[in-house]
Amino acid sequence: MRVPRATIRTHVSVPLRFADGYVADARVFSFDGLVDGREHLTFGLGDLAVPGPSRDSERIPLVRPHSECLTGDVFGSERCDCGPQLREAVERIAESGGYLLYLRQEGRGIGLYAKLEAYALQDLGLDTYEANLALGHREDERSYVAAAQMLHALGVSRVALLSNNPDKARQLHRCGVRVVAQVPTGVHLSAANARYLAAKAQHGAHTLDVGISAG
Repeated sequence: MRVPRATIRTHVSVPLRFADGYVADARVFSFDGLVDGREHLTFGLGDLAVPGPSRDSERIPLVRPHSECLTGDVFGSERCDCGPQLREAVERIAESGGYLLYLRQEGRGIGLYAKLEAYALQDLGLDTYEANLALGHREDERSYVAAAQMLHALGVSRVALLSNNPDKARQLHRCGVRVVAQVPTGVHLSAANARYLAAKAQHGAHTLDVGISAG
């Protein structure tokens, strides 16, 4: 499918520092013309951080579309693996060169309050997908059209996709971004997120070897 054209609105240098002391230099891009009107960001990391004709056109950037998770990314919630995945992605992309797409679509696209309501249903025995359905949402409402728009605006048409989620690869491909390789993230397993990860592997077909049952 052809996606509407987006343009780079501004880009600035932002030094990053994580709680464990890891530091990285990022160039943060904002955009005009994104289809959903949300304020998604791209973090350029490593030696492919700045787009333009001087970049080696044969290099394939490592790209992670990462959906915002306030509870995990900011507050370190262990109910999910989002915070550790974000931390891992920044380091791996900084080493390889590429982009972290930070997408403002909390709770698989259902929003923060609804995500917390889904947590309450999970505490009663539903898995993460069943809880979304019980609230009247789809299992996963995320769209990656804006992600593809951002990549096109950066001049990126081929990526190595840092993700365990096959739906990200399918959606990007439909939007004209060629996924030349899908690179799995680590498995960030804890006692608190074991059932959540098992549901992603068994129900969502994520490439996660968690070795446990969703129950």
